[in-house]
Amino acid sequence: MSEDSVFELARHYRFQWEQAQQAYVLLYPEGMVKLGTSAGEILKRVDGASPVSAIVADLERAFPGADLRRDVTEFLAHASVKGWIRVKPG
Repeated sequence: MSEDSVFELARHYRFQWEQAQQAYVLLYPEGMVKLGTSAGEILKRVDGASPVSAIVADLERAFPGADLRRDVTEFLAHASVKGWIRVKPG
């Protein structure tokens, strides 16, 4: 993964706020993944257009004083391994 990598949700996943859970979730045909607050904040910025560097910058503006680069890249790597997101092709 590089600062210029652009991620998008994997085809079978839908990201949304779930009122009943009071949390962001990933829905997929076999079920649901309830996300923690930080994961939700990161994934809501995964739009298929913004590179990793823009996601980090946006989060650091939203949460001043925090150095979030490592947390963001670690979560994106984890989400990619889980198959929730993928690097947008070409």
